[in-house]
Amino acid sequence: MKLSQNDKSLLFSSTEIPDIFFTEYLPEADASYIKVYFYMLFLSKYNKEIKINDLSKTLALDFPTVQDAIKYWEEKGILVKKTDGYTLADIQEIEISKLYSPKVTSSPEEAIKSSQSQYRAKAIENINSQFFQGVMSPSWYNDIDLWFNKYGFDEQVMLALFNYAYDKRALHRNYIQATADAWSKNNIKTFSDLDAYFEKQEKRGSINNEIAKKLNLYRKLTTYEEEDIVKWTENFGYSMDIIEIALKKASSNNKVRFDYIDTLLTDWHQKDLHSTDEVNTYLQSIKDKDKKTKQVEKVAFEYTQSTFDNLESLYEN
Repeated sequence: MKLSQNDKSLLFSSTEIPDIFFTEYLPEADASYIKVYFYMLFLSKYNKEIKINDLSKTLALDFPTVQDAIKYWEEKGILVKKTDGYTLADIQEIEISKLYSPKVTSSPEEAIKSSQSQYRAKAIENINSQFFQGVMSPSWYNDIDLWFNKYGFDEQVMLALFNYAYDKRALHRNYIQATADAWSKNNIKTFSDLDAYFEKQEKRGSINNEIAKKLNLYRKLTTYEEEDIVKWTENFGYSMDIIEIALKKASSNNKVRFDYIDTLLTDWHQKDLHSTDEVNTYLQSIKDKDKKTKQVEKVAFEYTQSTFDNLESLYEN
């Protein structure tokens, strides 16, 4: 691998890093990848030919990590593979190209001006000041404007979106995009929609924790178990009182499995049992039926045994 740039005296030279790197690339990159990039940027000034093994030893990073770092910067377009090595691209040119490529409709200033209202423009500036200390990367302006148009979020929801990512320590595009998609799929447009969504999620979390606690499950429920609980509570409309009957029955039969509990609750739903009284009456009817069946079986057994004993007596003499 050969990296080339102008040669300067090591003692008096310095390595310049554009500010756009700190706003656009540093937040999302792994620390080891940044370490590799900085060192390669430094070496590029001295036309040094290096190998991955050299990077690994010099930077005290394992070989696969260096390989992953090089692949990462290649995917970002910063490291360009050539026939005789690699070339470091100008990240300022990369970002200018993004801003003026056909898929982006406006510059940061135009994005604010093209917003539907002054409230939207104010929201964008609030995001800049609250989450980026007033130095938000230009590409964020366009992304936010596009998200406004794509999802139809109001200004409060957009602010809440960034606040949510910030609280999760995941203030990067992939996470924000994924969260925005999830909110949109739940028909969130206004802050009242978002408030109702959070309330619903909080209720789900509370029920999940209560069920896990009653079953002595000292672990996080799986996605499939959580989906079962959503089916019981939201599709079937069962309260915790009815679910607890199923939990008790599963525990008493040593069948503390979600598939068994789900079978019980699905059966009750199919039989149009909607209250604890209806469920308990149904369960009691099964007990009574089982009791009668056992009584009949007992009588039949006693009769058969009596007949057998009588037959045996024929051979006593």
